[in-house]
Amino acid sequence: MRRTALAFVSFLILIACAWPGPAAAEETLSYVDLVRRMTDLERLAELPAAGERNAMCSSYDRRSRYDAQSGRYVEWFANNDGPQFIRTEGSAVVLAEMEGPGVLWRIWSALAEKGHVKIFLDGSDVPAIDMPFEHYFDGKHAPFDYSTLAYQLEDVGCRGRDLYFPVPYQKSCKVVAEEGWGRYYQFTYTTLPPGTVVPTFTTELSEEAIAALREVDRFYRNRLGSDPAGRRPDQKRVKTTVRAAAGELVEVARLEGPQAITGLIVRIDFADRQDEMDALRELALQIRFDGQEEPAVWCPLGDFFGTAPGVNHYKSLPMGMTEEGFYSFWYMPFARDAVVELSNDGRQPRELDFAITHAPLGRAFDGLGHFHCKWHRDVLPVSEDRWPDWTVLKAEGRGRFCGMMLHVWSPRGGHHAAAGEGHWWWGEGDEKFFVDGEKFPSTFGTGTEDYFGYAWCHPGLFQRPYHNQTMTERNAGHQSVNRWQIVDNVPFQKSFEGYLEKYFPNDRPTRYACTACWYLAPGGADPFGPVPVAERLGYYDPAKVAEGGFRVLGHAYGNIVTQDMSPFPDGKWAGGDQLWWTGAEEGDKLNLELAVDSPGRKRLAAVLTKGKNYAIVQLWLDGRKLGEPIDLYSPRVEPTAPVPLGAHELEQGSHKLTIEIVGANPSAGPGRLFGIDQVVLEPAE
Repeated sequence: MRRTALAFVSFLILIACAWPGPAAAEETLSYVDLVRRMTDLERLAELPAAGERNAMCSSYDRRSRYDAQSGRYVEWFANNDGPQFIRTEGSAVVLAEMEGPGVLWRIWSALAEKGHVKIFLDGSDVPAIDMPFEHYFDGKHAPFDYSTLAYQLEDVGCRGRDLYFPVPYQKSCKVVAEEGWGRYYQFTYTTLPPGTVVPTFTTELSEEAIAALREVDRFYRNRLGSDPAGRRPDQKRVKTTVRAAAGELVEVARLEGPQAITGLIVRIDFADRQDEMDALRELALQIRFDGQEEPAVWCPLGDFFGTAPGVNHYKSLPMGMTEEGFYSFWYMPFARDAVVELSNDGRQPRELDFAITHAPLGRAFDGLGHFHCKWHRDVLPVSEDRWPDWTVLKAEGRGRFCGMMLHVWSPRGGHHAAAGEGHWWWGEGDEKFFVDGEKFPSTFGTGTEDYFGYAWCHPGLFQRPYHNQTMTERNAGHQSVNRWQIVDNVPFQKSFEGYLEKYFPNDRPTRYACTACWYLAPGGADPFGPVPVAERLGYYDPAKVAEGGFRVLGHAYGNIVTQDMSPFPDGKWAGGDQLWWTGAEEGDKLNLELAVDSPGRKRLAAVLTKGKNYAIVQLWLDGRKLGEPIDLYSPRVEPTAPVPLGAHELEQGSHKLTIEIVGANPSAGPGRLFGIDQVVLEPAE
């Protein structure tokens, strides 16, 4: 009898050890508990319980679908993401439906208007929230009257509207929009393990709940750049100056567990902007936990801190770059040891100051995951029917996806027509997250820039606790964006696959580099390894682009294309086309190569295009102003006579002709267009 009892106990222990996650916990969470998760980075390391999942309801194009019979994806590139919803109910539309227990964490829209959006909870016929959709985001209307939680990026010169605010429900959540509500939406939510008890949200919040929301609001407003957990018991800090010779891998710190790295600060000086860009890709941070053969963290140093290229100052909740240094507060637990290393893959020695904060674990390591952070470009391609999916992360095991940083190099800007539709910026593609082998993604977005919390790839800088645009060249050069999924992290029990749609090919050129952050149980599969330094640098060097018979030097804001001029009857252009520059603004410059075959004094002239939308321009040669500004306004589109630009002593070889947009004629229409047909060089008498 005793042997049977012991055998049964042993059987139960084996079952518990083999179970992929803890049994569904019967946990009771108050509203204050949920609010505190908004700044709780430590909780992200806890491996998810069975039944915990994240998903999103959005206005993605419903033509994109998975055909189970053929096993193929159909119209996977479809992009009509606006007028989409679950169903109609009278004159209203249902935008989202979820079963509980759960929490609605994030609401986003590109265009929120005066029509009411109502949120019904737990089967009630009376909405828990009922207000114009635009009021969800203005930070002025209760209960969302916290400007760091509800905001319109129009206020900082961008577009897009965001609300991060916990709306819990025990049984169900249904979102209904009335006529005139707007267009485009995302509702991101977490389904909690069965048995979890949460309060049903009400706008009549308790004093404790209001105090907790105010504390989060104050922290976001005043204390970003500090550890939200404050000082932990027995916390210690290792400070060291690291000198890494060219080609050297150096150990920064070796820590014994069980502990967690709770803070990482780096300071380094540079010679100039180019040195920043080179050094922060040549230096790579790597961290191994608990005897791992391959590092869980491997990332170029600058990208690890959430932005590229070079130093771009910003502050967010887990990461940032400031005048005082770069910081990270990702919580990195380990059971036995952690080894922090720095590789210098450049050609000159570097000196850096490190400060690493670490503290004992507040619980046993069992049930925690290791922090992973990996940088890559163009890895793990997908099948042909999955075009245009571009891989962000593929991981196997149990863990949480916690966000990404994306560096885009797209010097030509412009638009792209796929399947005969759309005026698409580089960021038009949707995010798609597949969890635990699902065939259709539980997160299907409405555009890459929407994932990062703004809209229409608006070229402005913004800083927020969870998402940032830290670098921009007006969609015609570098863009750097990040989003940290803290409350809206994506739990997985077996696997996670994350993708962004990338419509433009690399040779356009439009090139992506991605840093993904996630937690993974020991023994999980992380397919990403170190990337050679040759692939980290140079791919974003400004290529010489030939348009309209001219070679473009560097990159310019706006779009530069070869325009066929045959439809215009008023004049003839040499070769029947021109270099056409659109999308520029006053102060923008375009540099063209002027090739001189032989040295000597040359008379210079240019045949330009004039029309009713054309700008006033100033021309320069090798940095020297060429006469007065030229007004290219005309009621009709036609070429100019050769515009004399003076005589110049020129050496043989390449010279730089610069066009600067300086204004527009009062009679000109919208836009600041410029066209150039040819440059005439003749020997000067």
